[in-house]
Amino acid sequence: MKRTRSAAAPSSTAAPVPSAAPPSPDTVTASDIRAMVSRGELSAAREAFDYIVIRHQRRASRIALMYLRDTAEADEAVQDAFVRAFTRLETYRDEHPFEVWFTRILVNACVDRQRARQRRARRLVALDDMSTEPAAGRSASPERRATGLAWREAVNAAVERLPARQREVFVLCHLGDHTPRDVSMMTGMRESTVRVHLFRAVHKLRAALGAWRDLR
Repeated sequence: MKRTRSAAAPSSTAAPVPSAAPPSPDTVTASDIRAMVSRGELSAAREAFDYIVIRHQRRASRIALMYLRDTAEADEAVQDAFVRAFTRLETYRDEHPFEVWFTRILVNACVDRQRARQRRARRLVALDDMSTEPAAGRSASPERRATGLAWREAVNAAVERLPARQREVFVLCHLGDHTPRDVSMMTGMRESTVRVHLFRAVHKLRAALGAWRDLR
């Protein structure tokens, strides 16, 4: 009589399911504000949203200034983005961090302004806040201040010369403090593609700015 081999019993220990990361404080706050708006508590919602504005104002200004190269226009774009975010809170979903959702609105506001002025010639202005510039405080000599200004202009011009996708990824990652995964969700690009664009952008900027330093 032929023996039949018994099937191996399935393992009783299942692989652990990784727990989802807890939502950020701003994500929780945005969800609470959305609930306030739905209940008609607009005054309380606006007051709570003011705290989000305070926390994101500086980072949003850096991103907008890098896109628009004009302080006044960047400030207007940031305010537009905050207004849009508040009025569209009912469309916000908790699956994405609030920071990612808001930055997408901000970038769209900047792009809208770029398109509106694309036929007007506008000279680029130096950025006020580039952490990579050589130190040149108010007490520095005129020569050091001139060097700092020249450095900002060199960084500004080098970033502007990057291809559009590389420039966008660099701005969002290095000035917006976003991860490649965040940028992937904002732009629709694959995370691996974001990383490639970021690597190439940094490589080109290092080469361009290294050459600038060598010429001095």
